[in-house]
Amino acid sequence: MTTVFLSGSRAISRLNDEIKERLSKIIEKDFSVVIGDANGSDKAFQIFFAEQGYQNVTIYCSGETFRNNIGHWETHQVIVDSKLTGRAFYTQKDKVMAQHADYGLVLWDGKSAGAISNVFEMLSQNKPVAVYFSPNKEFINLKTVQDANQLLEKCEQKDIEDIAKKPSVNKLIRWVGQSQQIALSF
Repeated sequence: MTTVFLSGSRAISRLNDEIKERLSKIIEKDFSVVIGDANGSDKAFQIFFAEQGYQNVTIYCSGETFRNNIGHWETHQVIVDSKLTGRAFYTQKDKVMAQHADYGLVLWDGKSAGAISNVFEMLSQNKPVAVYFSPNKEFINLKTVQDANQLLEKCEQKDIEDIAKKPSVNKLIRWVGQSQQIALSF
């Protein structure tokens, strides 16, 4: 069964018609969906699927406590070293979701290090990602590191500099540069 990892910026909490159309196609194809438990995009995805009555959803969390599980779906807890805090704590969950997925769909505001980290995590595993780039209100299909670089070129320089300061994202960007080309099929 095909699995899609849905993620995005916490600053994006509303889904427009174009995003809802993509999510409706996922439902039509009966794809399995994995979503985190954060506020923002994760919660917006959860609300959409709950409203549609879609049950092929699994919610992931880092540690013991789920922040959101709107549809009371199946859950997956990722055990995380208790010494980790902040983004490093939640990244563990995201890595597991990327491993379990075939494709990614990411809502990105051009600023969130976590959301772009998920894009690079998927690319590092040679898995295609459809990114909704909210500043331009457009979907961009990423298959290669060159595609990801073109996405980054659309961002404000200051935002890219802030993202590049995050060690985990910087490491992923370098590693993805070695990825093979892949084909996006949804």
